[in-house]
Amino acid sequence: MTQPIRADLCIIGAGSGGLSVAAGAAMLGRKVVLIEKGEMGGDCLNTGCVPSKALIAAAAQAQAMREAGKFGLGAVEPQVDFSAVMDHVHGVIGAIAPLDSQERFEGLGVTVLREHADFTNETIFSNRTRPDHLIIIGGGPIGAEMAQAHRRLGANVTVIEGGKMLNREDPELADVVRQRLLNEGVVIVEDARAEKVAKSGADVSVSLGARTISGAHLLVAVGRKPTVDGMNLEAAGVEYSPKGIKTDARLRTSNKRIYAMGDVAGGRQFTHVAGYHASVLVRNILFKMPAKNNEHLSPRVTYCDPELAQVGLTEAEARERHDDVKIARWPFSQNDRAEAERDTEGFVKIVTDKKGAILGAGIVGSGAGDLLQPWTLAITSKLKIRAFTDIIAPYPTRGEASKRAAGDWYSGALFSARTRRLISLLSIFD
Repeated sequence: MTQPIRADLCIIGAGSGGLSVAAGAAMLGRKVVLIEKGEMGGDCLNTGCVPSKALIAAAAQAQAMREAGKFGLGAVEPQVDFSAVMDHVHGVIGAIAPLDSQERFEGLGVTVLREHADFTNETIFSNRTRPDHLIIIGGGPIGAEMAQAHRRLGANVTVIEGGKMLNREDPELADVVRQRLLNEGVVIVEDARAEKVAKSGADVSVSLGARTISGAHLLVAVGRKPTVDGMNLEAAGVEYSPKGIKTDARLRTSNKRIYAMGDVAGGRQFTHVAGYHASVLVRNILFKMPAKNNEHLSPRVTYCDPELAQVGLTEAEARERHDDVKIARWPFSQNDRAEAERDTEGFVKIVTDKKGAILGAGIVGSGAGDLLQPWTLAITSKLKIRAFTDIIAPYPTRGEASKRAAGDWYSGALFSARTRRLISLLSIFD
């Protein structure tokens, strides 16, 4: 490209956020240039959430075959063709890819440049052979998801974590997932730091000091570093650090004509947050509305079985910030739909202040990510827990557990001696 291009908006990066802004701006009649040096769709489509969830789905089917006996069906050990599983994974990527393709965006009127932009490993999903022993460094959501998926597909798996497994989550919820992984045969080594990684023939070894763990494959799942190197951001007057580009509440950088969104903005590294950032930028840039970034309201989900979902503050975070915190719970062991499905593991946990304002919600169990959405709406809309006691939940559904948890919040006052005296007094009017 030798000739300058005049455009209303230049977007660097064709990930979830960049594609959303490019499509929206183009459909609103603005001239857009989109620059991407790698694959259209970014990490999410090619190496992140799409292939990982496809692999998890295959692993879940394998586990369902093993556990069919609880329904009176013949349990069988699945015959895993790992290469065919990867065909499935890449087939899912291929089905979604046209929505993110260069051709589609050029059809919308976007000028797409497949180049590196500046101002003046091989991934686990490329592996088509099932590992005999997969070593994972990092016990966060990605490490936990990949550990369970590969174990269910027949690999031996060891997870090495410097702290506790899923240590950013509520320990009470995280322990349910941890115990399931242990029960399925995943080896978890906690409070251990990888000091050295070495290659020995076809194997790889990880030194933990006095102990060495050897395996066939290694997955490093300790987080992602924002890509800012080589962009010459200094020339544009854009401040940044190893955590990402510095932004204000409207996602503007130190150069007020340049915005940052998604992983590079230094916040929560989720696809849905990048999509949310896109909506903030469209309102700010195109509609000239002073929209603010409220990503602290975004939920997060670890897609193990059982799922772990959280929005707002955990109990520990709430107790650090508030004097009076109240907890309500409801176990799936007391949910009729969960009992019918023979899947009663987990519970709903709600964190409020003493007046019933919802500070956070955590769910661990089947479908937790979907079950969390009403709580996300409630926190965003600043509803109190009373809103959940007033709803009529269809029976039998797992969603009833949320209503039951809200009812549990009131149980102490509802069945107190004071309330019983009131009922006794009112009975004279019978």
